[in-house]
Amino acid sequence: MQARIYKPARTAMSSGQAKTHEWVLEFEPETPRSIEPLMGYTASSDMRSQVLLRFPSKEEAVAYAQRNKIAYRVYEPKEKKRATISYSDNFKFNRQVPWTH
Repeated sequence: MQARIYKPARTAMSSGQAKTHEWVLEFEPETPRSIEPLMGYTASSDMRSQVLLRFPSKEEAVAYAQRNKIAYRVYEPKEKKRATISYSDNFKFNRQVPWTH
């Protein structure tokens, strides 16, 4: 039983930061998913794949895993790369890519 501890990224459909401030402990699947023959749904007999625990900090998530003797792996969040340019840079005469209407 292996668990992942990570800080979730924002969804691609949203520019907001909701649900990205907490750390998540999620169990790795032990058995592969299978296709249910009657309806075509993907099914899994692994009940731990439905468990998702949220913690306010990484230390609390790690402490929970250690206290309950759960093997875990911590995935650190990647740094955000923000380009700091001004609006007037769009209209410079010496742009590498010319701007047209």
